[in-house]
Amino acid sequence: MNSDPIADYLTRVRNAIKANHRIVEIPSSKIKKEITKVLYDKGYIQSYKFEDSAVQGTIKIALKYNPSTKQSAIVKLERISKPGLRKYVGGDELPRVLNGLGVAIVSTSKGVMTDKEARTQNIGGEVLCFVY
Repeated sequence: MNSDPIADYLTRVRNAIKANHRIVEIPSSKIKKEITKVLYDKGYIQSYKFEDSAVQGTIKIALKYNPSTKQSAIVKLERISKPGLRKYVGGDELPRVLNGLGVAIVSTSKGVMTDKEARTQNIGGEVLCFVY
């Protein structure tokens, strides 16, 4: 039994990057699908595919690498809000990752979005993770 599915998602992606895998398969959930869409929209992954089966379904993510240096587009994935200590912020307290070069993924009342989108809409929420 996995107590933190988002941490498991991030760890699977991190491990696939370290092993230089092109594709990683992850058990699906609504929040994981939304995080995957944000990663795709911000250019951190090449593509994704949601495969729904009878029980849970899977997410297949094609990771993005620089062709010349073989370095991943994702340098670091860091879980911020954990089940033991949730991190909630208001619309005016949203964190900046690497002075705006990175992305903080935030779960808000309007859905999962980046810190920049939440800042423009002036809504806060739970800071799920940092990506850069």
